[in-house]
Amino acid sequence: MNSLSATTDAAPAASAPSFDQRLYRKLAWRIMPFLFLCFVLNWLDRVNISFAHLQFKADLNISDATFGIIVGVFSIGYLLFEIPSNLLLEKFGAKKTMTRIMILWGLVTIATAFAQTPAQFYVLRVLLGAAEAGFFPGVILYLTYWFPAAYRARITSRFIMAIAVCGIVGGPLSTWIMSHFGGVGGFSGWQWLFVVTGIPPVLAGLFAWYWLDDKPAKAKWLSDVEKQTIEQALADEKSKRKPGGHQRFVEALKDRKVWFITLAYCLTIMCTGNVTNIWAPSIIRDSGVSNLGQLGLFSALPYVVGVGVMLWACRHSDLHQERRWHFALGGLTAALAMTLLPNLIAGPWSAIALLTLMTSGYLVATAVFWTIPTYYLSDRARAAGLALVNCCGQISSLLTPIMIGSIKTNTGDISLALYIVAGLVTCGALILLLGVPRQALRDAS
Repeated sequence: MNSLSATTDAAPAASAPSFDQRLYRKLAWRIMPFLFLCFVLNWLDRVNISFAHLQFKADLNISDATFGIIVGVFSIGYLLFEIPSNLLLEKFGAKKTMTRIMILWGLVTIATAFAQTPAQFYVLRVLLGAAEAGFFPGVILYLTYWFPAAYRARITSRFIMAIAVCGIVGGPLSTWIMSHFGGVGGFSGWQWLFVVTGIPPVLAGLFAWYWLDDKPAKAKWLSDVEKQTIEQALADEKSKRKPGGHQRFVEALKDRKVWFITLAYCLTIMCTGNVTNIWAPSIIRDSGVSNLGQLGLFSALPYVVGVGVMLWACRHSDLHQERRWHFALGGLTAALAMTLLPNLIAGPWSAIALLTLMTSGYLVATAVFWTIPTYYLSDRARAAGLALVNCCGQISSLLTPIMIGSIKTNTGDISLALYIVAGLVTCGALILLLGVPRQALRDAS
């Protein structure tokens, strides 16, 4: 882990020096690898359907419009259960909450292998959303129990990097399973994909009960001095907050800046994520790549580059304690790539180049974004506030794939949908820049 300059303007300057770098590395190496693995599994089980549908679309006679609905209804379950799940984490702790979440989503993923009609897919995707609800915002909340704000962009980027790793290994792994397991036991390749990717989360959920500690005070692997150091660093950070920071969730709801942050998340990150994570395999196939093995390898390339760009940008964001422009430039880069993509989709290499640009912008914007609400919301408002932001983002995640699938079915082309999404992403980036001035984040920290 890289060290951080002690001079910051958006986080308490005194917190970083008192938080020993060796302790920071110890926390990171204990907590992050397991959470990272869990997020890789989480993301794989959420987006494996983007590869599975390349087969079941023909097997079950499912149109792109229907597929868009299958993808979108995941968000219904997520919307209903995300905020309650995050509040339960605050009440019962990470150990119980993460164990429950991972075991349930693994079992639902396995059950999806047996879906044969659109209605069955709809029900199972809603259940998957309900099972997963609270995992991502829960982890973001969990990290605030251990790491001061001066470290969070980098530590969050390590977690968000799981999206990139899933993109790197998920495509080749998914297409390999579909190619080599097809016909085994009388099941299709796409069915085996759900079974094989559903088992690891169940095992990880059982391991979470042993590995995770709810808060530093309960960690037997920390000395008393280390526990006190962590608690003191977080207490110093809290005491140095200026009055602008919201102390209650209800107060945060009345602040239009909170809604600007939420809207920016809905338009920029969730819209871009739907194109990058769900429709990219179809875009690559439409560019002329029909072989499943080659398609899986091509789908990994944008994430290989994107993860390097994301890590550099997040380190730069931490060093300069600047969040808004790092987020906005990531979003605007993704929007530019989406605008150019329809004119260059005819060849695989040009399509991959633009998907790489889009993915890089998406990963940067996602990693940097989650440092903003953790600055702006106090400890008392943070659990529900983070869940609210992510929960509202699921509205975008519900509507965007339905819109893209409908346009693709009715026009036979994804170009119009990409132009619309690019416009929404641009609006989201500008909303954050204009609606949340730099001083607002500084006052809230």
